Amino acid sequence: MRLGAHISTAGGAYKAFGRARDETCDSFLIFTKSNRQWAAKPFTDDDITFYKNAVAEYADLKPVSVHAAYQINVASPDPELWEKSYQALKDEVERAGALGADFITFHPGSYMASSEQEGLDAIVRAMRRLLAETETTAPDTVICLETMAGQGTNLGGKFEHLAYILENAGPSDRLGVCFDTCHVFAAGYDIRTPEAYEATMAEFDRVIGLHKIRCFHFNDSIHELGTGKDRHAHIGRGQIGLDGFANFINDPRWADHCAHLETEPTMDGEDGLPVNMNHANLAALRALIKAVEEEG
Repeated sequence: MRLGAHISTAGGAYKAFGRARDETCDSFLIFTKSNRQWAAKPFTDDDITFYKNAVAEYADLKPVSVHAAYQINVASPDPELWEKSYQALKDEVERAGALGADFITFHPGSYMASSEQEGLDAIVRAMRRLLAETETTAPDTVICLETMAGQGTNLGGKFEHLAYILENAGPSDRLGVCFDTCHVFAAGYDIRTPEAYEATMAEFDRVIGLHKIRCFHFNDSIHELGTGKDRHAHIGRGQIGLDGFANFINDPRWADHCAHLETEPTMDGEDGLPVNMNHANLAALRALIKAVEEEG
């Protein structure tokens, strides 16, 4: 499995490569614009050239995954917000396509004052249009629906939600799933023991199909199983624990997949000095591989 983290693109998306190398990443996750704003400054020719040069220079750092802005909501019943969200998502996909990014992940959305079914149908409508309108601008970038924690009217907390969207918007090889460990756990799917993990993966395979998992977000969970609360913890320091992540790390089905941290990159240590938590989290995950290899 190719492990990595969310990496800053301050000063240009191409700068993420050097930072990812410093953070000991095999792969990495970026935002191509502010994750809290609607508008984005278009890429210049130089932006694309610098990025493509970095791809060549750091050829071993792959795949690259992009995360879309959080405020996008293509499940909204408000026509104006839906169209604004759709255009923002389309722009995000085309920006990822311009860079040649492998994946772009987005949150399915919230149905708000409508119904669950109406929200799902609104997402389907967006995906059909998106696939058609980005067919030539982002042909090789896979659009990934993220598994969610199931809070409030947010969609994606049930595997059935994602299955409905994928089935009715496709079928398409350009649609996939980003499997977030914290979100799935918060939504009530246990992954802490080998038995629970296998049961959850069997359920995912039954409802959606394991082949639709294209990438992972590796986050431990502050809150307990099934609480619907989305609060990330550092690896092994939450309710999932190291054994839960060992289930993923040592599953040969994910050997060629990428998994990215979404936790704070630094925290204060016992001596008050900052600790590089990307290094610590990635080392903790890699130690799980080593432990199994030594036992074998």
